[in-house]
Amino acid sequence: MNEKSGVLPYLLAFPGIAWLAAFFVLPLLAQFATSLSEGSLVTHWHFTWHWQNYLAAWDTYGTLFARSFSYAALATLFTVLIGYPLAYFIVFRAGRWKLLLLFPVVVPFLITYLVRTVSWLALLSDGGIVLSALKSLHLMPEDGFLIGTPAAVIFALAYNFLPFSVLPIYASLDKIDVTLLRAAADLYASPIVAFRKVVLPLSLPGVFAGSLLTFIPAAGDYVNAQMLGAPEQQMIGNAIQAQYMVTLNYPLAASASLILMLSLLVCVAVYSRLFGTKDLTG
Repeated sequence: MNEKSGVLPYLLAFPGIAWLAAFFVLPLLAQFATSLSEGSLVTHWHFTWHWQNYLAAWDTYGTLFARSFSYAALATLFTVLIGYPLAYFIVFRAGRWKLLLLFPVVVPFLITYLVRTVSWLALLSDGGIVLSALKSLHLMPEDGFLIGTPAAVIFALAYNFLPFSVLPIYASLDKIDVTLLRAAADLYASPIVAFRKVVLPLSLPGVFAGSLLTFIPAAGDYVNAQMLGAPEQQMIGNAIQAQYMVTLNYPLAASASLILMLSLLVCVAVYSRLFGTKDLTG
């Protein structure tokens, strides 16, 4: 009986492990092999341990890497600044309407990512509602524009990935025992002090998880920059997509992809070290 119970967890884990091996590990190894290859699509790629591809990718796209990480960081900051008050209101002020108010946060998942980005193209265009309102309030000059600016790309990234930030924060806040807040009030703590001493520390795991879930896909995104940005706002995802689909330089594209992946891993490790918590479930 003990032997069977010892084998059972491995049997249950086998489908997941097999799936990861087939659709993550093997493609990653193929990507690594491609990044160290030479040749062309006509003469075929030959694995030659050509590490110069990584130097070429960094020299060519170093600026795009920096821009991608800065855009993703700003978008993540906006999602947390917007998502935390929203999640806080839903958890502590919505009462029985909690799930109803959470529904609009989930609705964007029901709409195609590309459609959501195109909707921003309509909103931020020269004749769009947003630009017209800003001009009518004299917050922008009459010849001002939003499409083709970093602001358009960053705000679109924040909008598209906002649910990834709100939902973990909501889950973290929803687990907080309200009796802790009553106890803080009994100890003459003001609402601000109770929030700073009780709510905020207990909700940090949700903030940590939500910021990572936003930053990682935002750094590799290319749709928002392609649709809403100018060439000066292109991100590393646009360069990788162009190398794969237009230039057909697979080794350079693979090298840039792996540099992006390793850079994200380093960012996650540093972020976890500085701000992470041991218990991400709250």
